[in-house]
Formats: sequence, C-alpha cells, structure tokens
Amino acid sequence: MTVEKKAIQLIALDMDGTLLTSDHEVSHRTQMAIKQALEKGIHVVLSTGRGIHTCYPYAEQLQLQSYLITANGGQIWTVEKELLDQHLLDAALIEKMYNLGTQVGVEMWMISTSGVFREETPGNFNDYEWLKFGCQSEEKQKLDIMISELSKYEELELTNSLPINVEVNPKGVSKARALQFLCNKIGITMDEVMAVGDSLNDIKMIQEAGIGVAMGNAQEAIKKVANHETDTNNNDGVAKAIEKFALSK
Repeated sequence: MTVEKKAIQLIALDMDGTLLTSDHEVSHRTQMAIKQALEKGIHVVLSTGRGIHTCYPYAEQLQLQSYLITANGGQIWTVEKELLDQHLLDAALIEKMYNLGTQVGVEMWMISTSGVFREETPGNFNDYEWLKFGCQSEEKQKLDIMISELSKYEELELTNSLPINVEVNPKGVSKARALQFLCNKIGITMDEVMAVGDSLNDIKMIQEAGIGVAMGNAQEAIKKVANHETDTNNNDGVAKAIEKFALSK
C-alpha cells in the first residue's frame, strides 16, 4: 500500500545560492511560481542566514504574506516585523570569536539585533544583542583552524552557507527548528513542508521536510540527503521545484 504524500502547505526557501541568482536577483519565472503558490494559499517563507535588514526587501518584492526565518533560525518574524522567537549568543563569546578571527586572519561578519558588522569592531560587544558570527577565507588552512577552535565550544552550532565560510549560532538553533516552530503555529506538520537549499545551514530543514530539494549548485552533502535535486540558482531551480511539487497537484 502506498501512502499518499501530503499536499505542500509551506515552502521554505534559502536565499543566497538558492532563491537568488548570482546577481542577487529573483528571476521572473521564480517570481511567478511564488505568486502562484501564494494564490493557492501556500505559505512561502524565506529561510536564510541573513539578518532581517538584508532579507526583508526581498519579502516585500515577492509580496510574501506570513513569516520569515532569519540568521539561520536565530530569529523568526511575521512579515509585519513582529518578532516571534529569538536565540542569542553571549557577548563575551562573540568577542572571543572576533579576537580569534583577527589572529587567524579571516574575513568576519557579526549579526546583532540592530544590524550587521563587517570588518569593523562594534566597540563594546556588551552594548549589543548577538545572533550570529560568520567568517570566511579562500585559504583552507585558516578555515580549518577556525572550525577546530570553534568546535571546542559546546554551546555553539556550526554550519556554513558557502564551502569557504563558517557560520555560528547558539547550540540547537537551525532553520529546521524554526520551521518546526512555524508548523506548530500554523497547524501543519513537517510532512507538508517543501524546503529548498544549497548549503550546510540548509541540511537539517531539507532532511526533516516532507520534500527536501537540493539546488543543482548545492554542496555534495546536501545533494546526498535531499529527496530531489532541481536546477541551479541561475537557471530557475526554485521555480522548477515549486512548479513540480506545489503547483502540479
């Protein structure tokens, strides 16, 4: 006896490398597919490592109607910018990571609740509430040192959004956990979710969603755990996945 797959009620989309092309734009075909999904009453949720400030303009452009998952699940918002859930990193720990990154010589960014710091020190780290730390380097040796050192902290969750970077959230924070929070709120199950992504910060939501889709340009680890693989971010991969799994039913 085959079990009928549940209809998709929520589409979770990573942004960089997934929804967005290399030019940081949403293709026309993808915009149309999202519009049709919204018209069917399907929730379309941006699920991104970005903070709210750099995510929100895309939500407006796409006329999304429900929720946003930002900072890898560090915050969950309504599209009216009401904060529903938040997980913070200790300021002293952020400062330690910043000092380590300075010593190793990697590019860094830190997302606070008030904005993003790139390559500049915030002055007093205690003056801010911290959501995420990130660093990147084209030099694998430097990245390996960062991963090795950061892995020693049990209170941290390490992922990436590109093969050349490391992203750090509080332990247990993930896009998957944020989606579970939204499923409970909406009254659906993860079986009714389609999640699309390309990097390690997407791996848990792709594993736990009813339909987990890897982009054609995804890291190999993502392709291995996904149910399906779509086209690349520069070739309407998101649109093709939405058309196939959410609009054809």
